[in-house]
Amino acid sequence: MSEDKEMNENTTEEVNNENVTSEENVENNTEETEVIVEPTLEEQYAALNDKYLRLHAEFDNYRRRTNKEKVEIIGNASASVLKDMVPIVDDFERAILNNEKVEESKVLKEGFGLILNKFMNVLKAKGLQPMDSIGQDFNADVHEAIANVPAPSKKQKGKVIDAIEKGYTLNDKIIRFAKVIVGQ
Repeated sequence: MSEDKEMNENTTEEVNNENVTSEENVENNTEETEVIVEPTLEEQYAALNDKYLRLHAEFDNYRRRTNKEKVEIIGNASASVLKDMVPIVDDFERAILNNEKVEESKVLKEGFGLILNKFMNVLKAKGLQPMDSIGQDFNADVHEAIANVPAPSKKQKGKVIDAIEKGYTLNDKIIRFAKVIVGQ
């Protein structure tokens, strides 16, 4: 039993020593944390305000730059279309000069037909497509009814009889609605 008593006393001393050591560690840790100084509210406010102002200025610069790029892209896009149309204008000018001396209308019609085909090919290359409306059912999403006339037959009731102006799509988006006459 005496051995048990000695062991208990040794264990108690060790536990007491550990408690003292851990208390010293806690005191050392609190001293270390006290050394770290937190910024004041005014300093935090100034830092956050500076960060906000810089972010706001950066966003304004981004917005201006993207708007400038959009304007440049639009300008360049129209320039390429106009560049492709200039030869057609040249063809019209040559046709007008040459037609002053021509008396035969068949030659005139053929020349203007060639110029129209060239013009339409340029527009199709840019994505412009004419809408074919005659004989189709009237669709208010695609057609604009100019007039209603009595249908020549029952089959043509509610259908487009004539197109006053063709409609056009640019890359499958309607840019001009077809102005049509509808049979009633």
